[in-house]
Amino acid sequence: MSPILFFLLFGLTGGQASAPAPATSAVAPVASPAVIESGKAQFLQQCAFCHGRDTGGGETGPDLTRSKVVAEDAAGDKIGVVVRNGRPEKGMPRFNVSDQELAGLVAFIHDRKVKAESQKGGRRGVDAADLQTGNAAAGLTYFKAACATCHSSTGDLEGVAKRYQGLKLEQRMLYPSGAASHLTVTLPSGETVTGKLAYRDEFTVGMRDDKGWYRSWPTSKVRYTVNAPADAHIKLLEKYTDDDVHNLMAYLQTLR
Repeated sequence: MSPILFFLLFGLTGGQASAPAPATSAVAPVASPAVIESGKAQFLQQCAFCHGRDTGGGETGPDLTRSKVVAEDAAGDKIGVVVRNGRPEKGMPRFNVSDQELAGLVAFIHDRKVKAESQKGGRRGVDAADLQTGNAAAGLTYFKAACATCHSSTGDLEGVAKRYQGLKLEQRMLYPSGAASHLTVTLPSGETVTGKLAYRDEFTVGMRDDKGWYRSWPTSKVRYTVNAPADAHIKLLEKYTDDDVHNLMAYLQTLR
């Protein structure tokens, strides 16, 4: 199993990878330990959930120590814009912070960047270039054999490489979490009802029908089947070779 696939499956990447920092970066002024400490407290309270406690990337936010915005920031001129305006298209809200609070956040982020760059050893994340080593032609052949019954390059996957980049795209390929499952219920009368699976346990199944209404039935009173597209991806995890993953990823990145 390749290191990238292992990281994706077991969550060892340290969060979503961001674009590598440019060769040159703005020189951040040296802040006092007190200012850095105040920024740390602010960061842990408002930012750590997404960006990790040490700014190295978290559940949904990128690694700030390798962020282009941070690398080009001078005294908060880039970071401040993002903090105060947010990035709604990427799920980041705006934050109402004072100049003093912003100065602390900027100082802490730059301090973590300096410390991260001083450490020796392997990288924390995955660069987009790491995911571009496969053969797109071989990936197309694999796609036609294993994926084309459910997916189409001119249908659901058209432009997928614009919607997802890098590690996000590979995560969606390997395990599309959140993919809707469909429920078909046959009632005692023989009537068949279909919709998106909304609930299922030992005793009850429920769906949202095409009009958005929630409907549920006791499992002992009806017959039902569930079509869960993500299950096919789970089964493929046992069959992929390293070449399959890299080649398929190379092909998907051509779908722009």
